[in-house]
Amino acid sequence: MTHQQKILILDFGSQYTQLIARRIRESKVYSEIHPHSFPIEQIKKEKPAGIILSGGPMSVNEEGSPAVSKEIFELGIPVLGICYGLQLMSKELGGKVEPADDREYGKAHLEILEDDFLFMGVDDGSVIWMSHGDYVTELPKGFSVTGKTENSPLCSISNPGKKLYGIQFHPEVSHTKFGRRILENFVFDICGCKADWTSQNFINSTVEEVKRKVVNKKVICALSGGVDSSVAAVLIHQAIGDQLVCIHVDHGMMRKDESAFIKKMFSDNYKIRVDYVDASDLFLTRLVGVTDPEVKRKIIGNTFIEVFEKEAKKFSDAEFLVQGTLYPDVIESVSVKGASVTIKTHHNVGGLPERMNLKLIEPFRELFKDEVRAIGRELNLPEIFIRRHPFPGPGLAVRVLGEITKERLDILREADDIFINELDNAKIYDKIWQAFAVLLPIQTVGVMGDMRTYENVIALRAVTSTDGMTADWYRFDYDFLELVSNKIIRSVRGVNRVVYDISSKPPATIEWE
Repeated sequence: MTHQQKILILDFGSQYTQLIARRIRESKVYSEIHPHSFPIEQIKKEKPAGIILSGGPMSVNEEGSPAVSKEIFELGIPVLGICYGLQLMSKELGGKVEPADDREYGKAHLEILEDDFLFMGVDDGSVIWMSHGDYVTELPKGFSVTGKTENSPLCSISNPGKKLYGIQFHPEVSHTKFGRRILENFVFDICGCKADWTSQNFINSTVEEVKRKVVNKKVICALSGGVDSSVAAVLIHQAIGDQLVCIHVDHGMMRKDESAFIKKMFSDNYKIRVDYVDASDLFLTRLVGVTDPEVKRKIIGNTFIEVFEKEAKKFSDAEFLVQGTLYPDVIESVSVKGASVTIKTHHNVGGLPERMNLKLIEPFRELFKDEVRAIGRELNLPEIFIRRHPFPGPGLAVRVLGEITKERLDILREADDIFINELDNAKIYDKIWQAFAVLLPIQTVGVMGDMRTYENVIALRAVTSTDGMTADWYRFDYDFLELVSNKIIRSVRGVNRVVYDISSKPPATIEWE
């Protein structure tokens, strides 16, 4: 998609690079991340309004440390170097970078030494967030020092004539008090951007682009019922109406009543054609006796492609396939060392476009999850769909540990349904990134009435997170856990014990398999 204005972020491997992009987009300006090796010719072609050089884990003095073409500082495009970016700019332009006596990590106070566009509206002495082992000891020619901290005498530098700015701290993290203000000063006052990257503008330009691309051809969408595929289906339908056919494959591992709900909502509310395929028997037959999680995933992935391909062939005039690829999927696999961009193959329809000779439409490949949710709201999707927690492609298969049978899936469906409903009743569902029940491959002794039982264990999992990369377990009050445990044990036949998982990610993952 072409954008009138954009801020280009060159990535040197910082754990915060995605945050820079998010902060700028939150200010309604489009920003895009590329590896540091993004060619200078390409940068000239893209004509960004500004360039940000991210932080990074290496030292600029290390052998083989990532660099950029010096020409980047001669383009007349404003450049902001953050942490490693500042050190790289200083080194390339003739300054000096050396190891610091005291490695600065965590909070520091910024002493502003002279007026600077970057620091308009920023309080002197405000808290900033540091994370570095090197620092600039000699300024490049033409620059002046605009700020310092106790351990960094050259904490921020600028050359306004050439529109070059560098800061040693991280404005993108929430610990830096005026971080958003500093980024907005760069984006609006120095780069001259307008705040016009909005959900409505995105919808309008995507609708136009899809119409232009598709003309009168048929488009297929794999509708899983998750947030991304649901919002994509409604958006593409807005562009091309009846030329869109959604295919929903029920693999037998959906949550309780989920497939029926998806089918009804799309055909009733949106008049979108949903081709429903119940392939649960086929999937369950192929999974008999399989307990290894990776083998489960492979069987489900391959069977899904087979079923989907067979169904899609009924629409022989289709030329496009819609996929809900998100921006983190695209950039997660961009390696700092090499320039290659490979997209992970974990999308639910991986491998299909090539096999079926379909062209891909990926409306969200430039968006983060929260941006997709905002677009869903703008398109009036029911809140129940937009708020949904992420759900894995293989569905409950990765939450039934051990062998998958219809009976074990049904036990899990009932337990999971009780847990999720109670989260809603207690009005805490939206405070949680992901919550679900897991059926364990063990049985334990219990007592029901006067009888000794030997039955299943359900584990409950609930985590808080902003992006799924790291996560912490949610602190329920004990009364809530007691209520859910009692309800599950009373209502779900075959369960006599409920446990709660209090592991964070890392070291544990969010899902159990």
